[in-house]
Amino acid sequence: MKKSILLPIFCLILGQTGFSQLVADRSNKINLDFSRELVAEMPEIIWQYPRQEYTNSEENQIEVKATVSCTVPLKDVTIFIKQSLEEEALSAKPIALDPSALTANIDLDMSLIKGQNYLEIRAENEQGGVVTDTRSILVGMDALKDAIAIDRKDYALLFATDRYDNWTDLVNPINDAETISKELSERFGFEVEIVKDASQDDVFNKLRQYAQRNYKPQDQLFIFFAGHGQYDETFGEGYIVAKNSLKNDDAKTSYISHNRLRSNINNIPSNHIFLSMDVCFGGTFDAVLAASRGSYTEADDETFIAKKLSLKTRKYLTSGSKEYVSDGIAGQHSPFARKFLEALKSNGGGDRILTLTELNLFMERLQTTPRAGDFGDNDKGSDFLFIAR
Repeated sequence: MKKSILLPIFCLILGQTGFSQLVADRSNKINLDFSRELVAEMPEIIWQYPRQEYTNSEENQIEVKATVSCTVPLKDVTIFIKQSLEEEALSAKPIALDPSALTANIDLDMSLIKGQNYLEIRAENEQGGVVTDTRSILVGMDALKDAIAIDRKDYALLFATDRYDNWTDLVNPINDAETISKELSERFGFEVEIVKDASQDDVFNKLRQYAQRNYKPQDQLFIFFAGHGQYDETFGEGYIVAKNSLKNDDAKTSYISHNRLRSNINNIPSNHIFLSMDVCFGGTFDAVLAASRGSYTEADDETFIAKKLSLKTRKYLTSGSKEYVSDGIAGQHSPFARKFLEALKSNGGGDRILTLTELNLFMERLQTTPRAGDFGDNDKGSDFLFIAR
């Protein structure tokens, strides 16, 4: 009976003081001890590395960085290594705290076991408020190969706009997106979503939804834009034109800037993201170009996939450079989409793994040369893989 009585009281107290605690699947876990006096002040745990909830590593040595802070002095901060969330910890490392410390900085090199590991930080303040937060880390190439076989998923988010409020309409973007979607779903097993004729808010709200998802270490996310694009010489910036973008908008506040797009997509917590844009001036997504004026070693398939999906990917491919590109003949796809589809239908050759290098080869004969590169937190040697069923 004590719990059922105290909980409403606890909620009432928080409501009166103006304090509220949102508990979500990505929030720090909060433990309430009903044998103690109830407190409103809770420690906060912020991970710098590993930042993502799920990650992997070929090596068993991993750097751990995190900050624990609270407005009430911290009493205890400990980091645990566990093999499963239900079992006892394999080891525990207390973090030294200064008297009356409000902040604890964790910067450690830790040894993990091969296979599944969980790093758990537990923080308690002087009032008895306890918070825990966990990171899942898969260690070793064999473990990664096993996870690839049973525990990974590919997602595709396609934005396509035919109808514009203030710009001329186009004939192929939605048709291109629907055809690419079909190939991704049926040939490669992607979970696909198409957003048609999106406003500026629609685009960023949808990207926000994908940023709030939980992704496993080998999950991949493909993002595609088809429609109008523009470049502003004064700002030295490229833009995607949204359905509701204004024709005469010198400040470009109604457009989707490549700079904001780079930042938002880079912060989506998927390790492997590939962005493709079939829009005019799409090549100015490359910050170097926008600012300007006027092979793999032999390995078996499983090892190759595991190695590539152990690196963080932030890659892009655009339909052109700093120029206009063709929308194509109605019902026949844009030139870029047509070559993209040819690449998908090739299955990547005999190994049935289409890499970005192979995809780019299909684009070489286009009249407007596509531009490819990386952005954000990309790891050297990373790739995005279309793995045919």
